[in-house]
Amino acid sequence: MAILKTFLYLLIYPGFLFLLVYSTFCEWFDRKVFARLQNRMGPTHTGRFGLLQPVADIIKLLAKEDIVPERADRKMFSVLPVIGLAIASTAMLLLPVWHFSLERPSPNSFPGDIIVLLYILSLPTLIFFLAAWSSTSFFSEIGGARVLTLLFGYEVPLFLAVLGPAIMAGSWRLAEIAHFFQQRPLLLLANLLGFLIAVICLQAKLERTPFDIPHAETEIVGGTFTEYSGKKLALFRLMIDVEMVAGAGLLAAVFLGGFPGGVFVGFVHFVIKTLFVIFLLSILRAVTSRIRIDQVVNFSWRYLAPLAVLQLFIILLLKGFVL
Repeated sequence: MAILKTFLYLLIYPGFLFLLVYSTFCEWFDRKVFARLQNRMGPTHTGRFGLLQPVADIIKLLAKEDIVPERADRKMFSVLPVIGLAIASTAMLLLPVWHFSLERPSPNSFPGDIIVLLYILSLPTLIFFLAAWSSTSFFSEIGGARVLTLLFGYEVPLFLAVLGPAIMAGSWRLAEIAHFFQQRPLLLLANLLGFLIAVICLQAKLERTPFDIPHAETEIVGGTFTEYSGKKLALFRLMIDVEMVAGAGLLAAVFLGGFPGGVFVGFVHFVIKTLFVIFLLSILRAVTSRIRIDQVVNFSWRYLAPLAVLQLFIILLLKGFVL
């Protein structure tokens, strides 16, 4: 039974097959919300309500010619999309989606898993940089440099914001953090500032508007992905979708009380809460426009980092005098 449970966890839910389906659905949801906020229709024709449009886009890329630049590092250029997708999928497996109780947590739950998850979610940035560097393209290298510059801006505020609830719960384990706030739902309000900071940082991590300067088409063609096409570009697109789901799941687990109720009820909680986070990301994408790379770093260290420290200070006060 334990082997079957592990098999289901790795392949079915929240495993790779579920990720393939749900990540493309989340891309459709994001595109649909973004379009409606701009008074457009968004995907409509491919499948009912356009649900299959992201799948059709990936299939189209898979069918296109796969070109490797003559001067590129062929091995690294080809293997990085696969490694990136594997990393994003691994991050998803650490979310406590099968949380029945503290005695029966998710199969991959362990003390300190929130630190490991944050570390894994940092690796796609390195993958993007290496992909740009191995392309040996001028435009790609500029995009790769911007990717690393962004990392130094949003990563510290994101870590401070996400670790705040962990300090309040007195645990570095996602299942225990979620259980703590399920027992004390009013305390979720104390993390509202941290949640907003984390949403903005997640937007930057995903390189979405207004933080999409690493692949600004009007300046550097396509940035990191300028030289990628065909199957490799399809894997990168799927990787970004999976990373969005994993990031939204992390915020839902830490700031929104997790996914209580076992497999089926927990699945409903997971879908609703991750879609809520993605909805906020879509709103942020719709109401802002691209800013310069120096403005991103300045905004992160002048506003996000001090606000994250303030949030941490509020949590320490609550921890010391109220809880």
